[in-house]
Amino acid sequence: MDTKLTLKLNQKVIEKAKLYASDKKMSLSRIVESYLQSLTSENNGSKLEISPFVKSIATGTKIPADLDYKKEYSDFLIEKYK
Repeated sequence: MDTKLTLKLNQKVIEKAKLYASDKKMSLSRIVESYLQSLTSENNGSKLEISPFVKSIATGTKIPADLDYKKEYSDFLIEKYK
């Protein structure tokens, strides 16, 4: 049985979430339900699980705090289009 739930969230978060849901061809309700299900699953124990989306973008690469990403990207493009 589905039950209605009202949430108050930051407008920008909602807009981004709607775009994400649209890209994934899922409803925002389904995404929230899946996330809450993953947090409360019985095999989860007391440990907080990382969402599948966050896991999908994690690379394990350590990024230096002083990284000049604009220069790195510029160097990459120069090398790519030689």
